[in-house]
Amino acid sequence: MKKFRQLFLALLLAPGTLAGISATAWGADYEPITPAQPTATPGKIEVVELFWYRCPHCYRLMPVMDRWLQDKPENVEYVRMPAILSEKWALHARAYYTAEILGIVDKIHRPLFDAIHAERRDLDSEQTLESFFGEFGVDTETFKKTWRSFAVETRVRKARVMTERYGISGTPAVVVNGKYRTDGVMTGNYANMIRVIEELIAKETNGRS
Repeated sequence: MKKFRQLFLALLLAPGTLAGISATAWGADYEPITPAQPTATPGKIEVVELFWYRCPHCYRLMPVMDRWLQDKPENVEYVRMPAILSEKWALHARAYYTAEILGIVDKIHRPLFDAIHAERRDLDSEQTLESFFGEFGVDTETFKKTWRSFAVETRVRKARVMTERYGISGTPAVVVNGKYRTDGVMTGNYANMIRVIEELIAKETNGRS
């Protein structure tokens, strides 16, 4: 089933595919999350992007999302969260949160994607990731201590729980305000995905006014 979904996603995200999808339709471009999940920033509309470093679609979405973030509405709080659907995914989630705890996540996030997808590097073990972090000035002792820390373990555990509560079955996926879930399969392409995110933000904004 997962392989079928990945193939379907690849076909849907091909340039020009389903570019003419109409306005947001309940159950077509997005789905409700039941029950709705709490958000971390009161007074803000939370947009959570769920990703996996091995996901090529996440890699291609990244520059699109980066452009959107430059002009995102002021009432939006953007959160990046690694999805965890298996132990292999958990490994990369741990890498993300290790970088976050070390304060280098913005420095290492794109290069890690580039290393996996553009450079075809094997970064699927603690050892290879330790070497990769070393390229950014993180010594072995600091890496190991942080990698195995309670702080990282807590964040990985939370990401695993939220992946399930959000109903995530593949990436990239976006959750708006803990209430709505959308992804490339539902929207057809990246442009439509951004459009749906913006419409859901507007829906939540208008609901508060």
